[in-house]
Amino acid sequence: MKYASFTEEHEMFRESLRAFLDKEARPHIEQWEEDRRTPRDIWKKMGEQGYLGLGYPEEYGGSNLDFFYDVVFNEEIGRLNSGGFAITQQVTQYMSSPYILKYGSEELKQKYLPGVISGDLIGCIGISEPGAGSDAANIQTRAVREGDYYIVNGSKTFITNGVYGDFIVTVVKTNPDAGSAGVSLLVIDRNSEGVSARKLKKLGWHCSDTAELSFDDVKVPAGNLVGQEGQGFYYLMNGLQLERLCAVPAAVTAMENAIEVSLQYMSERQAFGRPINKFQVLRHRIAQMASEVEALKAFSYHCCQLYADGIYDVKLCSMAKLLITEKSEEVATKCLQFFGGYGFMEEYPLARMYRDVRVGTIGGGSSEIMREIIAKIVIDSVGYKSAQTDYAPPKTKESNGESKNGSEAQPPASLEEMLSKIQHQAGKVSAIGNTVKFDFGGEQLFIDGTGESNTVSTDNRDADCTVNVSFGDFQDLVQGRLNPMNAVMSGQMQIDGDMGVAMKLQSLFG
Repeated sequence: MKYASFTEEHEMFRESLRAFLDKEARPHIEQWEEDRRTPRDIWKKMGEQGYLGLGYPEEYGGSNLDFFYDVVFNEEIGRLNSGGFAITQQVTQYMSSPYILKYGSEELKQKYLPGVISGDLIGCIGISEPGAGSDAANIQTRAVREGDYYIVNGSKTFITNGVYGDFIVTVVKTNPDAGSAGVSLLVIDRNSEGVSARKLKKLGWHCSDTAELSFDDVKVPAGNLVGQEGQGFYYLMNGLQLERLCAVPAAVTAMENAIEVSLQYMSERQAFGRPINKFQVLRHRIAQMASEVEALKAFSYHCCQLYADGIYDVKLCSMAKLLITEKSEEVATKCLQFFGGYGFMEEYPLARMYRDVRVGTIGGGSSEIMREIIAKIVIDSVGYKSAQTDYAPPKTKESNGESKNGSEAQPPASLEEMLSKIQHQAGKVSAIGNTVKFDFGGEQLFIDGTGESNTVSTDNRDADCTVNVSFGDFQDLVQGRLNPMNAVMSGQMQIDGDMGVAMKLQSLFG
């Protein structure tokens, strides 16, 4: 089936890349799996041929191509049936280096991006910790500023490329008391004194390395800060969409490959005097899977087109990641079954796919996290917006002090004058089931949602969640000029207590 997003140039690129991979990678993957390592020279060969840095600017050695070249890239590495091979460059090209490209200083870009694009440097992203995986706001690795350096202490786990990589875009806490607004990103060279790694044994992805990293008084130049201090969580929440979208095309072609090799085997395997592709139950299973994979492929292209057009759609991206990684597990299981006992043998391709796809429902946000994100959007009307290059939520005429009709807005002069408006707004939505207090640094606003409806007062009482925010930003929140989710991510609102309660603010002020 032809898709409008792909031009003749895209398909020429696909043919070239596929021929390269068939010659330089496919014949060696079995050995690399045995060695538990992919040699670095394959990445340098890919860099020399212009297969890396497809969407990166030319001034750093990139090709400045549109996003569907990256889609083709991920489809073709996914077709190799080696998650370990694919993930090494996916992490480097789409999960770590983009933070340097989007938010890093020119010095950082010049230091790291040319090497990434040439294949000389391998990157990794350091988020997960022994006690904090999907809950990135509660990471414990600390970075304390001392003069021109940060001193980093802590640990990370499940870090792809953490053993053989060259640099780590590391999520750290620069202000432990500020919640998500205290999270920052630092680029730490893998060979820095005080950085150590322990290679982890894995169920799948054997030819990639995954590590537990330790940071013991690691001295990191202050210039290695990515963007602004305290903005790291905001950057991460936006960067995860690209991470998920690069995994989706690879997962689709992996499923297509599984069906293709299964069909070949089924045409050759005889049972009860005929090829097993003549048995109706197996034929119908193939028909069902092929139909579902084709539908998911079209959906994935739609999501990729939105991203290519600069449309930030967290709901559809999360849905694609959820559905396609879950379906990958199902396809691997059913296709392995076609092979019978041979499917359980390492020399047959489905054994590796069966191992490799299992992590898809965990990495880049687990299926449970995807469902919760989707539920917040569909049920709670939570909105997500893209980060801007000025590291702040986008400004509109209204947020610059103008009303929709062009006249100057007149915000209430005091908290007392706002009470009736807030009570009216809170009364229009269902009771939130918790208590929340807004602390303006001298005055408080208390919302009690534990009864049949939300009630509002200026009582200074303990609450399930306390929101520290300036009174001016609170006025913008009430008048719809400030999105609650963006305010949390950008640090304009700092949360003390149950973060789940804070998420309900969208229903009150969204």
